[in-house]
Amino acid sequence: MAKVLKIRDLTLRDGQQSSFATRMTQAQVERCLPFYKDAQFFAMEVWGGAVPDSVMRYLSENPWTRLESIKAAVGDVSKLTALSRGRNLFGYAPYTDEIIEGFCRNSIESGLGIMRIFDCLNDVDNVKSTIKYVKKYGGIADCAVCYTVDPKYPKLSFWDKLRGKKNPALVFTDDYFVGKAKELAALGADMITIKDMSGLIPPQRVSALIKKLKAAVSIPIDFHTHCTPGYGLASVYAAIAAGVDVVDTNCWWFGGGTGAPALELVYLFCQKMGVELGVNMEAVAKINAELQSIRSELNVSVFGKDKPAPKAFNPLTDAVPAEVEAELNRAVKAAQSEDFATLLAAAQAIEAYFGFPAPNKLVQEAEIPGGMYSNMVAQLQALKAEDILPRAMELIPTVRLSAGLPPLVTPTSQIVGAQAVNCALDEKAGRAMYTTKNNQFVNLVKGEYGKTPVAIDPEFRFQICGVREETAYDISKYQRQPNPQLAEAGGVLLAENEKEELLLELFPLVAKPYLTNVKKKAYEATVAASAPAEQEAPAAVDVKQPITGKTVVAPLPGKVIDIKVKVGDTVVPGQEVVLLEAMKMENSITADFGGVVKQILVAVGDNVATDAIILEIGDAAPVAKPAAPVAAVTGNKVVAPLPGRVISLKVKVGDAVSAGDEVALLEAMKMENSITSDYSGTVQQICVAEGENIATDAVIMIIG
Repeated sequence: MAKVLKIRDLTLRDGQQSSFATRMTQAQVERCLPFYKDAQFFAMEVWGGAVPDSVMRYLSENPWTRLESIKAAVGDVSKLTALSRGRNLFGYAPYTDEIIEGFCRNSIESGLGIMRIFDCLNDVDNVKSTIKYVKKYGGIADCAVCYTVDPKYPKLSFWDKLRGKKNPALVFTDDYFVGKAKELAALGADMITIKDMSGLIPPQRVSALIKKLKAAVSIPIDFHTHCTPGYGLASVYAAIAAGVDVVDTNCWWFGGGTGAPALELVYLFCQKMGVELGVNMEAVAKINAELQSIRSELNVSVFGKDKPAPKAFNPLTDAVPAEVEAELNRAVKAAQSEDFATLLAAAQAIEAYFGFPAPNKLVQEAEIPGGMYSNMVAQLQALKAEDILPRAMELIPTVRLSAGLPPLVTPTSQIVGAQAVNCALDEKAGRAMYTTKNNQFVNLVKGEYGKTPVAIDPEFRFQICGVREETAYDISKYQRQPNPQLAEAGGVLLAENEKEELLLELFPLVAKPYLTNVKKKAYEATVAASAPAEQEAPAAVDVKQPITGKTVVAPLPGKVIDIKVKVGDTVVPGQEVVLLEAMKMENSITADFGGVVKQILVAVGDNVATDAIILEIGDAAPVAKPAAPVAAVTGNKVVAPLPGRVISLKVKVGDAVSAGDEVALLEAMKMENSITSDYSGTVQQICVAEGENIATDAVIMIIG
């Protein structure tokens, strides 16, 4: 009897998140659902990850409705899967057991069958509670071990070796990953996933690792990877040959590139290997018919253009081209003989023939997640400091090792990347590294995220956090989000049931405006239905004035998420004026010059093209000359190391400060950055206000 390989379809969660910024609407999802029941996938990943946040933030839809509607359509044919970050769920801080239990219970009641649980540090203590509550309410606990690699340490010279210098010992060995899997199995995991979020695992490594995992634990092994650096398809082929139980794939039109491999290419390989998938490929073809048009719709709405797509292909009706047939035969032979170099070449040739994106060599060489790299680029563009990118990349291994060598996965990849940028900016300005620290990095080093793979030097922890001892997050200090009555919605509560309360706890910045808008619209509809009919007034025409001032334009195509200024506001050079979602990242658009906002030519929700004019800035009104001369500043200045928004001021005029004391908190690059004083003395003057947007080198305060 042929071996059966189980398939977890990622299309409706990781597939659309990796390639289309998680923008599939409820209507687009529902176009595919009639065929998913017939497809008979082992599992369908449809929720968690960025889905709950994105459907509220960008689509004004209910995340619970998304999950429940898919369950109603598919029933029990396929197990629905969600992705969760253990005790952190979807946030940056640990939650109480009360919230974790409520989230697990409501998710399973709404149709979830499998919860894939991971921790950004591979700290098993951080997943214990989720495992317990998923199993308590009848779900399957799929525990993921995050695959990562050790930094590329510099090659030591002959003289370094002679002096006894050594690079740090490798941490992320096969034994490390097997050990984590055994710990998770002992905690009650029902299956183990090798979660290769960056696509960095080559075929020879995954083949060896799966064999060792199969020998070490008795529960099923799933393999999850991405195609970004070019290993994905070959590594899936190697995993199948090594006896993996489940592999994660996307349907054709969402496959390859930054996503997981296309199911159809796995199907062709398995046919030759004598492996059954248990999937109805005729139903998959019907799903693909919908996805082809949805792909085009998403490209236009998310990226502003229809990006290149792979060649259309249906393995049931289209003949396999001779050159692909030859490469498939080569791949099968190579997988069976463990000739991994040939396997990789054959798999990449197959993807190239069909027009899937070529391997990203930069990500392959840098060995960091593609999203982490693009995020650093976007941050530096916003700071007008692209020139320091090479140095920031060089600093990643140093920053990562100092912080305990965390795996580079959300959120630690963003934390390490942002801190490497801060360190490069510090160096460029002649400051000591770590003068500018983001608070998430401080919390990571302190111990609030959990135990790091290697111990952190107590002296480094003292330098960053002011304490030498590892300090866990104090959950007793957790405070629930406020749940006010909404006067504008007839006095109803912002969150009226447990599901809404959970949205408020897990996504406070997104759920509050979303729920407010939902309640307000419902109330207005009720009022309108009971009011006497009135003749509708003609809509006002929005007439734009001719542009005579300087303009701020979009540096790349995207969707306007937020407008940070209004007409009449005075802005300074480097100030953030608009937030633009592009390439799956939030990009801060700043003004290159100061002045007064004359016109805003876009609205929140608009899709804009490259160089589209966002707003017009005119000259600022002349400042009246002071009646009396102002005494010259004679003290030491504390300045902003990068542009951002002042979140809070930690001191007031007259306070005594010591060198190294935190004096302000600045939000920049989506991180909270601690601003410290280089001087000891007394605060003579505070030159900014909380909530104010300030430019690089803006004077924050004077220390005398």
